[in-house]
Amino acid sequence: MRVLFLGTPDFAIPSLRAILSSHHEVIGVITQPDKLGKRLVMTPPAVKVEAEKLGLNVYQFASLRKEGVDLVRSLAPDVMVTAAFGQILSRELLSLPKYGVFNVHGSLLPKYRGASPIQSCLLNGDSETGVTIMRTAYEVDSGDIILKKVIPILPEDNAGTLFDKIASLGAEGIVEALDLLERGEITYTPQDASQATFCKMIEKSDAEIFANVDARQALNMVRAYTPWPVAFITVEGERLKIFSAEAAAKKGEVGAFYSENGELYLNLSGGAIHLLSVQAEGKKRMSGREYLIGHRAIAEKKIW
Repeated sequence: MRVLFLGTPDFAIPSLRAILSSHHEVIGVITQPDKLGKRLVMTPPAVKVEAEKLGLNVYQFASLRKEGVDLVRSLAPDVMVTAAFGQILSRELLSLPKYGVFNVHGSLLPKYRGASPIQSCLLNGDSETGVTIMRTAYEVDSGDIILKKVIPILPEDNAGTLFDKIASLGAEGIVEALDLLERGEITYTPQDASQATFCKMIEKSDAEIFANVDARQALNMVRAYTPWPVAFITVEGERLKIFSAEAAAKKGEVGAFYSENGELYLNLSGGAIHLLSVQAEGKKRMSGREYLIGHRAIAEKKIW
């Protein structure tokens, strides 16, 4: 199969590598433009860096639907594969490949259509997740399902570990789907739209733990927002990021810290959270115990 690959962040790299390592031909890679990063340096997408290392032709478009239709048509792909590309494809683009567009989506569709499926399964305390390989339709994540792969969500998982697991799972799935297509054994199963749920783009402000967040929700937020944007509480006007925490017994009023055996805890509705790994503004990441050493008075504070 002549495959035109579309992807942008690290999540897409395992799928690109897997297709390239198979007998299918990657005829080009399309990704987003370089962006201004830290220290005002133009930074290329992770997929661009990887594709160039692999000796592949790379094309970048701020809007593929406006600028790249002629290129896609000229490349004449059998199939396009998207993995976290970050742009919505037009009906015209969807019609250009001989067999359509296959997408690697990080959830078990129709659950969690949208931009943040991996964070959303953690926020909701799900016990399992996975990847869906689907044939892309114009409505976001609504296309027919080709195959699914399921994995359990482990207690120690956060968004970072799940991204890596699902990216690897997607790499297996997309090659399997391309092989089924080539052998003429592929099937397309329509989604049950009545079961669809949706998730939005994550913003930094979503990660703040407020007084109305109970202990279970707070722990889910810590897992879902690590490594980005990182769950946080506001203490005396400054953010305290929480990278890791665990459930603990409540000992005091909601919103009050307490210390026990040199460890730091925060009381919330329904329980408390033990702060294991934190970062104060302008400081390095440290354990909750280390933070408490430099902030003894915090154990007597109430933040709400």
